[in-house]
Amino acid sequence: MNVEPREFDVIVLGATGFTGALVAEYLCERYGVGNSLRWAAAGRNEQKLEALRGSLRTRAASLPLIVADTLDAGSMRQLAKRTRVVLTTVGPYARYGSEVVAACADSGTHYCDLAGEVQWIRRMIDAHNDTARRSGARIVHCCGFDSIPMDIGAWFLQKEARERYGAYCASIVLLVNAMKGGASGGTMASMMNLMREARADREVARILARPYSLNPEGEQRGPDRGDQRGIRYDADAHSWTAPFIMASVNTRVVRRSHALLGYPWGTEFRYQEAIRTGRGAGGWFRSAMITAGLASLVGLASFGWSRSLLERFVLPKPGTGPDANARENGFFSLRQIGTLPDGRHIRSGISGDRDPGYGSTSKMLAESAVCLALDDLDSEGGVLTPAAAMAAPLIARLQANAGLSFEIRD
Repeated sequence: MNVEPREFDVIVLGATGFTGALVAEYLCERYGVGNSLRWAAAGRNEQKLEALRGSLRTRAASLPLIVADTLDAGSMRQLAKRTRVVLTTVGPYARYGSEVVAACADSGTHYCDLAGEVQWIRRMIDAHNDTARRSGARIVHCCGFDSIPMDIGAWFLQKEARERYGAYCASIVLLVNAMKGGASGGTMASMMNLMREARADREVARILARPYSLNPEGEQRGPDRGDQRGIRYDADAHSWTAPFIMASVNTRVVRRSHALLGYPWGTEFRYQEAIRTGRGAGGWFRSAMITAGLASLVGLASFGWSRSLLERFVLPKPGTGPDANARENGFFSLRQIGTLPDGRHIRSGISGDRDPGYGSTSKMLAESAVCLALDDLDSEGGVLTPAAAMAAPLIARLQANAGLSFEIRD
């Protein structure tokens, strides 16, 4: 059950990539090297690892470096046995993540990533959940902007509703109120790979279409019928809304959390996400533009020739991202509206102080790994979600260290 001594608390796998380097920089600044957190940086290229350590200057002079290949099962087994937690930023995960998960599940090693690939997460659940339960490994996907603010946010709002009103919300709608930051090249690469798989395999397409596709086997039905695809007016928010591109990941993570927690909010609980665009004609027009843009992107990504053009000329490349100034000036602001069984509402705000795709995501992922490594968690092993694995300890870390805020709004 991951109780034997390990050389490290956390190994950052993919540390020489753009996001991995941000995670390493954050860990170095927040926890130092060789102090309360024993961590190491891992990647395929020794020279790049040395360059990373050099970029962190003298404060990281003693940072251990590990050469490892995510496609080599033996390499991943050796890596997993050396640490309590593997944090990996190597995506798309459907290409580069499976051996890592297998090694961690088998070794009783906790794991966290930035995966937003529903079809691959479903494969990992089917292949490794039972093994991870037996070994005690907590395998936790989606530990960045997708889907920590939403998953932990739903847990937070339900906790507050119970404490304030004596009842859980029958439904929650999360609205993206404002956001500033560049699109993640890794996220776009994962999306393109997802579309490629969906075109080649109808079962993948079915997994992506099902609202409860990440729920446990035999529990993949519920009241939600799908994600928002068009323009809608939300009377509770007094605003027009548009589809949110990452709702197809986040909603399924929140529903899996609810299932893994034992359905405390009731089997008829509903959860949806959208982008808030404002009132009046301006709000409607913004919603229409977002809806049209998203439909165009999905349409172009659905065909091989147009997908290749997008990847070559339009979308950001994996391993690239905004500069430090852009990351620090970015932010996100989310709103939740919970409806209680008697029709009353409870509202919350969720915010982050850096751009969501890189600056804030790297801090969320790093704190998830530290939480898994050092905090006293009461969750069992298995393929989990952030809320099911570590809700209360993680939210405390995020608010204390990572620039996130969760608060009730009157």
